[in-house]
Amino acid sequence: MIEQYSIKDFLFRWVGEPTEGLDDFLPLEYTENVFAKMEAKQETALLINENEHFRYATITEDNQIVIGVLDSNEELQHRIISLDEVLIGKHS
Repeated sequence: MIEQYSIKDFLFRWVGEPTEGLDDFLPLEYTENVFAKMEAKQETALLINENEHFRYATITEDNQIVIGVLDSNEELQHRIISLDEVLIGKHS
């Protein structure tokens, strides 16, 4: 549960704290099929950098957030963000 709350809190801040809340703006499902992650539902289309679709976020043992996105070629790409940086507002 702590992982879920940490990831959801990060995503809420990362998408700009939408007034409708994260669940309405970006519906997520918690899955553990390969590793624990908060995954966007198939019908959800959050565009990042105009050509990447958000797929999931997870947290590592080192308190890093890993974001998985599909690029314009439908290939999975990853970004790593330190949770400590997020909490003190130093991410971009």
